[in-house]
Amino acid sequence: MKPTMQKVRNIGISAHIDSGKTTLTERFLYLTKKIHRIHEVRGKDGVGATMDSMELEKERGITIASAATYCQWKDHEINIIDTPGHVDFTIEVERALRVLDGAILVLCSVGGVQSQSITVDQQMKRYKVPCVAFINKCDRSGADPFRVIDQLKEKLNHNAVAVQIPIGLEADLSGIVDLIAMKAVYFDGEFGDIIRTEDIPESLMELAMEKREELVDAASIFSDELTEAVIEEAEIPESLLIEAIRTGTIQQKLTPVVMGSAYKNKGIQLVLDAANHFLPSPMDVENEALNLDKNEEPLPLSGKKEDPLVALAFKLEDGQFGQLTYIRVYQGELKKGDTCINVRTGKKIKVGRIVMMHADQMEEVEKIEAGYIGALFGVDCVSGDTFTSSGLNVSMTSMHIPDPVISLAIKAKNNASETSMAKALNRFTKEDPTFNTFISKETGETIISGMGELHLEVYIERMKREYKAEIITGEPSVSYRETITAVTPFDYTHKKQTGGAGQYGRIAGIMEPVADEDFVFENKITGGSIPTQYIPACEKGFKSCIAKGPWMEYPVTGVKITINDGAAHSVDSSEMAFQAAARGAFLQAYYKAKPVLHEPIMKVVIESPAEFQGNVMGSLNQRRGIIIGSHDFGQITTIEAQVPLSEMFGYSTTLRSMTQGKAQFTMEFSTYKQVPKSVLETLEKKNEKKTRTGT
Repeated sequence: MKPTMQKVRNIGISAHIDSGKTTLTERFLYLTKKIHRIHEVRGKDGVGATMDSMELEKERGITIASAATYCQWKDHEINIIDTPGHVDFTIEVERALRVLDGAILVLCSVGGVQSQSITVDQQMKRYKVPCVAFINKCDRSGADPFRVIDQLKEKLNHNAVAVQIPIGLEADLSGIVDLIAMKAVYFDGEFGDIIRTEDIPESLMELAMEKREELVDAASIFSDELTEAVIEEAEIPESLLIEAIRTGTIQQKLTPVVMGSAYKNKGIQLVLDAANHFLPSPMDVENEALNLDKNEEPLPLSGKKEDPLVALAFKLEDGQFGQLTYIRVYQGELKKGDTCINVRTGKKIKVGRIVMMHADQMEEVEKIEAGYIGALFGVDCVSGDTFTSSGLNVSMTSMHIPDPVISLAIKAKNNASETSMAKALNRFTKEDPTFNTFISKETGETIISGMGELHLEVYIERMKREYKAEIITGEPSVSYRETITAVTPFDYTHKKQTGGAGQYGRIAGIMEPVADEDFVFENKITGGSIPTQYIPACEKGFKSCIAKGPWMEYPVTGVKITINDGAAHSVDSSEMAFQAAARGAFLQAYYKAKPVLHEPIMKVVIESPAEFQGNVMGSLNQRRGIIIGSHDFGQITTIEAQVPLSEMFGYSTTLRSMTQGKAQFTMEFSTYKQVPKSVLETLEKKNEKKTRTGT
C-alpha cells in the first residue's frame, strides 16, 4: 500500500569526498531490504557499491553521477539521491538539491567540517534544504564527534544539537545512546541489523543527562507545550520532543546531529529514523513556480495531485533503452499515455513508459504523483525543463550553473571514432550543463570545457569505454579573460564610398571599466544625432567585439560603453554602417583603456599528514599559490590556498609522490585575478608564435 504524502521523504546525501556517503546509502538499502548483500565502495568482491553503477565509479571508488533509488522504512517511503562529493561534478549536487525536500549532511568524525562540506552547505542554503547531520566514522582513531558539532556551529553557523551520543569511541565504539528515548542502543549481527535496547551505562549517565538538557533547551524554542513541560518539570513525552525538533529543522533553525559508523554498521537504523522524524515531507515544503504570463511572478504550488501538472526534469541519462529523464512531480500527477507540454519548447509530449529507479535497475509504474521522483523514457528535453498540463504557462526556477574554467582540444583517431565521439559529446552536453563543446574557428579543433581536470578526464574515459572512441587529447588550456582599467573616450567615423550608396556612421562616447558585469551599454544620445533605429546596431557592433578581445584574443569582461554623440547620413547610413562604426570605435578606445589579462584562481584545500606540511606549502608557493591558512586536526593538517588554475595541471601526481600517496586535495573556482607581468610575457610570446604559425 502507498504511504500517505505526509510519510514520503525526498532526501539527498551530500558531503565532502570520502566522508562515506555511498557506504551509508548501501547500508540504507540493505536495512530496508532493497538489497540482500552489502558491497563496499572499494570492495574485494569486485562488485562495487550498488549506487556506483558506472564501471569508472567502481574502479576509482568515487561517485560521479548522482544515482536515485527509493526504499521503505517503518511505513515511510524514502526517495534517496546519492550525490558526488568531488567539486568537478558540482552540477550533480546542484540538480539533486534542486528537487529534494531534505538532506543528510555526512561529516567525518576525524576530518570534521572540510572544504567541500562548506560548499555543499552553501548549496543547501541556496535551495533552502533543511538537513540532519550524521557524524560518520566514529570508529576511526582520532574520532571526536563533539568537536565536529562545535565546527558545525562555528564554520557553518548551524544551530547544531546532538540527539545521540556514542557509547565508546574509536575501536571501542559499541553502540549509541538515544537522548530522546534515553536508552542505549546496540547493533548486533554481522551487518548490525539486530537492534538491542538497554539502559544507559552508568559511566555515561552524567554526560547523557547534560546533553539531553541541551537538546530539550534547544528544542523548547519551537514548542510552547514543551516549554511548559520544562517549566513544570513534568515528564516530557517522546512525541512532543520529536515534534519540536522537527519544527526547528524544517525552519532551518535547528540541525539535529546523529552519530555512528556506516562501515561498521552502527547507528544506521537511527539515521533512517531521524530522516522520518525530522526531515520534511513534500507537504511541509513551499515550492514555487514562475508565472510566465505575469512577468515571472512567483506562483506557490499546492502539491495536490488533483491540481494541474507541474513537473521538473532535473537529470538526463542515456540508458540501454534510450534517453531516461528523471523528473520530480511538484503538483498534479503524470500517468502513462498522458499528454503534457514542455514549457521551454512549447511542444506536446506523450508519456510512454514511466519507471521508478533503483540505481541502474528500474520498476515500471502506471503513474507518478505529486511529491514523488520517477523517470520517463523517450522524452525529448534537456536538463531543467518544466512539464505542465496544457493551458498552464509556468516554469520552475532554473538551477545555478557555474561557468566552465578549463578547456581541452580533442580529436578522433579515425572515422569510426569521429562518429562515436560526436554521439558521446551530444549526449554528455545534454546531460551535464557544465560540460560544453564547440569547434574552434581558428584551428577547426573540437574543444571541450568543464569544471576541472578530473571532470574532463572522466568524460574522455567514458567516451573510450562507453562509445569505443579512440581519442587524442591536446594540452589543457585555461579560460583567461581580458578587461580594461582606464576610462577612455572614443570618436570614430566609418566612411566607405564605392560607387552607388556608400556607408556612413559616426559614434562618440566613453569606454570605462565596470565591476561584476561582462558588458553594459548605455545610450545617452540627445537630439537624435544617431537616429533611434540605429542604436541597437551600435550595441550589437560593440557586443560582437567582446567575444574575442583585440589584444590577446580572449573574451573581454567588465566593459561599460556609453554613447553620447554621433552623426548619420540620410542616404549612406545603415545598420551595417553603424555596426562597423561601433567595431572601429571599440578598437580605437580599447588599447588606450589599458587592457589587462585576468586568470581563474582556484580555492585549493589539501589534507595531508602533518609531517609533509612543509613540502606541501613549498609546492604551493612554487605554483604562485597564496596560503590562506592551515589547521591541524590530530595527525592531519588542512592547508587552504588560492592558486592559479594554470599552475594546477598534473598537481595530483606531484602531491601523491611528495606525500607517499597519503594526501588529497580538492579544488574549486574562486575568482578571477590579474595575471602577473612575468606570466603575461610568456603568454604574449605564445600568442605571437600562434599567430606566426597560423595555428
